[in-house]
Amino acid sequence: MRSETLATPDQRYLMEREISQLCDLAATGLIQMFDPERRLFCYTYARTEEGMARKGISHRYTLMSLLGLHRYESSGRPSPITIQPILDNLLRDTSWITNTGDLGLLLWTCSELAPDRLPQVYTDVKAANALMRFPDGQQGCSMEIAWYLTGLASSCLVGHTDLPGQVEQMAAARKILESNCGPSGIYGHLTRSKSPKTHLRRKIGSFADQVYPTIAFAQMSRALKDAKARQMALRTARTICQLQASMGEWCWHYNSVTGRVVNRYPVFSVHQHAMGPMMLFAAADATGSDFSDAIYKGLAWIRGQNELRLDFVEPSLNLIWRCLYLERAEAYLDTTLRALKLRRGEANGRPRVRYECRPYELGWLLYAFAAK
Repeated sequence: MRSETLATPDQRYLMEREISQLCDLAATGLIQMFDPERRLFCYTYARTEEGMARKGISHRYTLMSLLGLHRYESSGRPSPITIQPILDNLLRDTSWITNTGDLGLLLWTCSELAPDRLPQVYTDVKAANALMRFPDGQQGCSMEIAWYLTGLASSCLVGHTDLPGQVEQMAAARKILESNCGPSGIYGHLTRSKSPKTHLRRKIGSFADQVYPTIAFAQMSRALKDAKARQMALRTARTICQLQASMGEWCWHYNSVTGRVVNRYPVFSVHQHAMGPMMLFAAADATGSDFSDAIYKGLAWIRGQNELRLDFVEPSLNLIWRCLYLERAEAYLDTTLRALKLRRGEANGRPRVRYECRPYELGWLLYAFAAK
């Protein structure tokens, strides 16, 4: 087993001691983000002049929150919110599914929370033609295609290996992701662009565009004993660790052609405490590699090892503040200088804090760590 980057002993000790506390904070924090009347989680929970307030609703974030709460509950701790009625509500009327990604998230969720219901859900949501039916499938969007592939692979892992069109759809999703992946293992955002405005996004991918395909290929490798899928997951995990910034932060955008960071900001807390660990734990489970040092370094960022020396964890509110960001002009300058290879490391200008938290951020934290 090899470690891909280095964390100090103090960082490791601090994080091992606090991970359980962070999970309890996340589980409690989700209570205030839940709308009991609609049985859905909000879109964001933000600081206002009148205090913290829920804004909007999100079926997508609800699925992610359920995956996290289920894993928390499976670890032996009671979920503060009853899970089953929320899932029943999502399945009662699936007209909210308007894209391949959300359909994939539902399959992923049902695979883990209600595997016995999966064949009926698969039929009801017409999963077998999702790639051709929705725009994100037609455009080959990396994140959404990865959620779909993860849902299909997860269904195999729980014993449902003969669903109609399942094999063909897994092969098609895999092909799209492979075409979006550059030589170093970095993914662009999509395969096909409908306008000049989004053409650049074909080769520029966000951190999420790296995380979810890695999880998808890791799941696929485990479900099908697929060596090539295993190598896809391992290559991206290793590359992203090599690109981890000096304070342990995961950068925002990457170039799939050059394999380099395009821009560093915003630095999102969820990448540090949830999505980065999710990705690296999945790759570790599939390949046997050890990415724990990179995970610990990333976690240390939210506890004060950042530009502002700010602890992003807010125990009094049971949340973790969303991100550090630059104002538009500063962000544009930073991106331009990095593209010209005239800047590395920290940006000039003062990053600002976005005082909000979204339920999926806490849900993914639980999914990453509750079983650890």
